[in-house]
Amino acid sequence: MADVEEQAHGEPLNAPPGAAPAMLSPIPPARPLDAIDRDILRLLQADGRASVRSVAERVHVSRANAYARINRLIDDGVIRGFGARVNHERAGHGASAYITLKIVQNSWRTVREQLQALPGAAHIALVSGDFDVLLLVHTPDNRTLRELVLTRLQSIPEVLSTRTLLVFEETDLDPHPGRMA
Repeated sequence: MADVEEQAHGEPLNAPPGAAPAMLSPIPPARPLDAIDRDILRLLQADGRASVRSVAERVHVSRANAYARINRLIDDGVIRGFGARVNHERAGHGASAYITLKIVQNSWRTVREQLQALPGAAHIALVSGDFDVLLLVHTPDNRTLRELVLTRLQSIPEVLSTRTLLVFEETDLDPHPGRMA
């Protein structure tokens, strides 16, 4: 995709087709994070179930301060949510793959919506380079993966080509590199 920043007619990507630039509502700039905010993020990345009390004690602030900071990080979109790290094989998804897609120029929004609806889609990224989209999927087995690629993905009109990279083994990275568990 030649130009990620603008559509063919020079309109910003976050604008509806034909929208005048004055109609756009700019995203407010992120507030800077201080050392305490970064410590809170590090702690919550390691344990999303940590209590506010525990976080407050570990970063040496009051519970009210920790609570307010966590809420601000959520409101500012720094923290997008909380979740579990899943062992996909033990959860019944023994086949994983990264799939690269080349798509029709300026079709990202349409393709993204269709990819989000795919069963097993775990991560979708618009990227630069030899392909346009990187998709991570987890499926119960290779037969299901094959169906997903050959039937579902390749039937999307805006998808020009795909390439499937099987995942043989995966490792979640520790949010605390160098720290002994």
